[in-house]
Amino acid sequence: MTSAPDHLVGRAAAVLRALSHGQGSTTTEVARAAGLARPTAHRLLTALGDEGFVDRDQRTGQWHLGPELYLLGEVAAQRYDVTEHARASVHRLAEATGESAFFSARRGDETVCLLREDGSFPIRSFVLYEGARFPLGVVSAGLVVLSFLPDRDIAEYLGRVDLTQRWGAAHSADELRARIARTRETGFSLNPGLVVEGSWGLAAAVFGRSGAPAWALSLTGVAFRFPPDRLTELGALLLREAHALTRKLSSA
Repeated sequence: MTSAPDHLVGRAAAVLRALSHGQGSTTTEVARAAGLARPTAHRLLTALGDEGFVDRDQRTGQWHLGPELYLLGEVAAQRYDVTEHARASVHRLAEATGESAFFSARRGDETVCLLREDGSFPIRSFVLYEGARFPLGVVSAGLVVLSFLPDRDIAEYLGRVDLTQRWGAAHSADELRARIARTRETGFSLNPGLVVEGSWGLAAAVFGRSGAPAWALSLTGVAFRFPPDRLTELGALLLREAHALTRKLSSA
C-alpha cells in the first residue's frame, strides 16, 4: 500500500515531468498532463515554486522548471551524464548518413531525447528535439527500448498503457507486439511515419551494465530517404554504433 508521503512525491514528480518539454504550461495544462485535479496541481506548483523547483512567468502565467532543478542537475550529471560518451556516435551517424541523429535515454515508461545533431541533407524531421519525451513504443527510440525488455515487462506495460487514445490505432497492443517481433528479428526498430506522416525513424538499443536497454541511438528523416535497401544499410550502421557505445559505457 502506498503511503501518503509516497503518493505526494509521485504527484510532485508528475507535475515536474509535465513541465519537462521546456515550453511553459498553464496550471490547467499541467493538471491535464499530470492527471491531477486543477486545485491539486495548483497547490503542488505553488509549493514547488516556493522551493525554486518551478518558476512562474508573471506576464504569461505559465509555469517552467525552476533554477533549483538546474543546480541539482549539475550535481547529478557528474554521476549520470552519459552524453559525452554518446556525442561522438551521434556525430558519426549524422555525418555518415546526412540524416538527423539522436541519443535518447529511458526514464521509466518514456524515452527522453538527450542529444540531436543534424546531417547535411536539407530536409529534416523535427519530431524529436533535445528534451522531447515520448512513451515507450511510440518513436523508434522508445520502440527499440521496449522491444528488448524482458517479455514479462513488455506484457505488463502493454496491459496497463493505452497508447491509442493519443497516438491512434497503429499503437494498439497487437500492433506494437508485431513491431516488437520485427525489431527483435532485425535488431533495430522502424517507425514508418506513425507519429508524423512522412517522417520516418529507426533506432538501435544501447544496453547498460545490467544488460537492460537503457538508451537508444536513432536516425530520422523524410520517407523517400528510407528505401528498403538503405534501411538495411542504416540499420547495420546504427547497430555498429550502438554495440560500440554499449561497450564504452560498460567500461566507463
